[in-house]
Amino acid sequence: MSIRFGVSPIAWVNDDMPELGGDTPLSTILADARDIGFVGVELGGKFPRDAAVLKPLLDGYGLDLIGGWYSGELLTRDVEAEIAAAQDHLNLLKAMGSSVFVHAETSNAIHGQRATPLSRTPRLDAAGWKAFGARMTGFADYIEGEGLKFAYHHHLGTVVERAADLEAFIAITGESVGLTMDTGHAALGGIDPVAAIRSYPQRIAHVHCKDVRRAVFADVQAKDASFLDGVLAGMFTVPGDGGLDYASVMSALADIDYAGWIVVEAEQDPAVANPRTYGELGLRTLERAAAAAGLKKAA
Repeated sequence: MSIRFGVSPIAWVNDDMPELGGDTPLSTILADARDIGFVGVELGGKFPRDAAVLKPLLDGYGLDLIGGWYSGELLTRDVEAEIAAAQDHLNLLKAMGSSVFVHAETSNAIHGQRATPLSRTPRLDAAGWKAFGARMTGFADYIEGEGLKFAYHHHLGTVVERAADLEAFIAITGESVGLTMDTGHAALGGIDPVAAIRSYPQRIAHVHCKDVRRAVFADVQAKDASFLDGVLAGMFTVPGDGGLDYASVMSALADIDYAGWIVVEAEQDPAVANPRTYGELGLRTLERAAAAAGLKKAA
């Protein structure tokens, strides 16, 4: 059982807000990721979606494709329609040898709308949860049958944001529905990431590690600002630069025998937070914490 460290390109280029790093070449992202010491990278908007092009490109930098965000719409379409819509993304992941399918419900999400405050995050009623859970389980069963781990990404500004949302989501979905445990989104959504890892050990399929600046987030809430306003203000940062205890996070992962990817992901303005500098801080912080917890890196 071993772990591998990867990175999200969002620190270099933010696809939700392309003015943040939008002119950064893909070659810079990949070279930085390699030189920092990451062995994998998640998809970003600048990445080619043809495996015949992408695989030799990543091989040239010694990087594997971890996977990448998929925007789902299971609140508005049935399982069969979601399966059909996901084919291009799924086929790319399979061709690249990726092991995880990261899914987030975005049909009514507000995290990409700078004019919409986080206080207007969508909520589901009991009937909505029931229908959503059935469709999510059906889709996850399909992804599992295709040989990938399904990893639902809870996220600020989406229907799975708060502790109550996560509890409801677990209750109405089957075992095939794994989680992307995102420490930063968890913490700012009122979810204790360590407690969640320990409470749902069989569901933890993928891990995103970002740190948080709680004082900045408190100001975002006080101003009734949007998710993207919070990103610009600096509510997220890398492990080692915020308020989360990564020794406890890594200990919790070790206790559940977690094996898989641990991804540094922190949405920041690259003009303010140099991606290479912060990427190095994030990886070194996690490496130390993981080693102390007894998590073994893949050879």
